[in-house]
Amino acid sequence: MHLEHELIVLNVHWGLHGLVFIFIVLLHFTNGDLDYSIQEEMKHGSIIGNVAKDLGIDVGRMTARKARIETERNSRGYCDVNLRTGDLTVAKRIDREELCGEKASCILKFELLLESPLELHRISLNIKDINDNTPLFPKDTVKLEIGESAYKGARYRVNAAHDADIGQNGVQSYILHDNRHFILNTQTTSAGIKYAELVLNQ
Repeated sequence: MHLEHELIVLNVHWGLHGLVFIFIVLLHFTNGDLDYSIQEEMKHGSIIGNVAKDLGIDVGRMTARKARIETERNSRGYCDVNLRTGDLTVAKRIDREELCGEKASCILKFELLLESPLELHRISLNIKDINDNTPLFPKDTVKLEIGESAYKGARYRVNAAHDADIGQNGVQSYILHDNRHFILNTQTTSAGIKYAELVLNQ
């Protein structure tokens, strides 16, 4: 549902002979919010959605009305609008980790601006994570000192690997290649971080 209202601005100027000139500017605002979701790393030109269709705008008049995308500083240049079709498209590479780090939610804010009459529509773009990062351990080599008298079942914790991806795309488990001396367990901290634990088997 669109909420419509009008704002009348009176601009008063004095002329050469004390005459008053009054300019009336009629602004027409339509507050229509759009929410879209896309995966990060989509190709340049990928279609996000059709803003003309979703907002009920005459696509044939988008050029005449100088339709354009206005953005916040951190959202600049990521999206564009095709004035011939009304499609909102990806304008440049969107890297979720670069934009939002490990935040659970990553949303870019835009505004679609049209003139004659002036309309402003807010657009929210939810960037979904994909599994595009490799987990890394703090060090390439893990050194453990184990005495030969260590008993079977002794446990040795290995520092967790870090993955820039989140949720199900983050670290889920560890694998130990065939090793007759150790069994590997995957444990989870209270904060939900998964780490490896080596259990002495022989």
